[in-house]
Amino acid sequence: MEIERPYLLFLGDVHDQLAAKTAQGVVDWRPDWCTGQMRLEGCQADCGLKDMSIDEAVAAGARTMVVGVVNSGGILPDHWISEVVRAIEAGMDVATGLHKRLSSIPEIAEAAEKHGAKLHDVRFSDVAFATGKGTKRPGKRILAVGTDCSVGKKYTALALDQEMQKRGMKSDFRATGQTGVLISGRGIALDAVVADFISGAAEWISPANEDDHWDCVEGQGSLFHPAFAGVSLGLLHGSQPDAFVVCHEPTRTNMRGVAHPLPTIQQVIDRNIEDGSLTNPDIQCVGICVNTQKLPEDEARDYLADLGDKYGLPCVDPIRTGMGPIVDEIQKRFPS
Repeated sequence: MEIERPYLLFLGDVHDQLAAKTAQGVVDWRPDWCTGQMRLEGCQADCGLKDMSIDEAVAAGARTMVVGVVNSGGILPDHWISEVVRAIEAGMDVATGLHKRLSSIPEIAEAAEKHGAKLHDVRFSDVAFATGKGTKRPGKRILAVGTDCSVGKKYTALALDQEMQKRGMKSDFRATGQTGVLISGRGIALDAVVADFISGAAEWISPANEDDHWDCVEGQGSLFHPAFAGVSLGLLHGSQPDAFVVCHEPTRTNMRGVAHPLPTIQQVIDRNIEDGSLTNPDIQCVGICVNTQKLPEDEARDYLADLGDKYGLPCVDPIRTGMGPIVDEIQKRFPS
């Protein structure tokens, strides 16, 4: 799909910054695509862009309102509908990564038809996927996995691709979620794929390639999360990674949105090796990525060092320290 830029990022009235992770991801990786942000009263998120009304955004050249939020169930709250309609009436297209299709909301569908606006439901694809086959294919793949959802798997895969390309390695970022698709302009939102075809879609998004080419695959959920483990497992089997990186957020005690405690990093390593060996018996962990945003500099540095010593793996924060040590490890273990 061709989504016209620049974007007005709509944050609604979300209750915390993490709920605006779609918008924040676009800002962090494609700031030049963003005109401003629009927030409703009570919004607790801020992506650091200029606050704009719809009219101000149109005057500044915005072509698409991107609903840059995530929520349980992927719905568009009723009180946001009028804002989306106003954006359409002002001349903008609308894009969303939510599970509910924009065209299924009568007021939005009618406004789009009347004003000739395009409605982009990024989570949905027109591709008809096959079931996964599990046959080993050429090329190499690295998957970001997590102790929980929303711990930095997308940023890890993007940063891996960035560092690999900087070194002259052959690599591609493979988006498997709505934010990644908005950032890269391509990909599949796996959590909207019918369950039988998840592994097949993962095979499709990371196809056969040259032996020295790396696909940096965005992870989804966690094998330990009671809500999202199904998608995580299908992605693991379909992407059949040669290597994986464990992503972690150190200040959490429970998994996001549920009462289940976080697994240990060792449990995540062991489970991904056990389950991933079904389609790639040689799967191995090559590093740990920690989102240290909530830790002060000294504490973050010590935490990364201690974790690295404990597991005998390079341990980094993709944003704070960069991915150099993990890519060093990849080049050591997988010489071209």
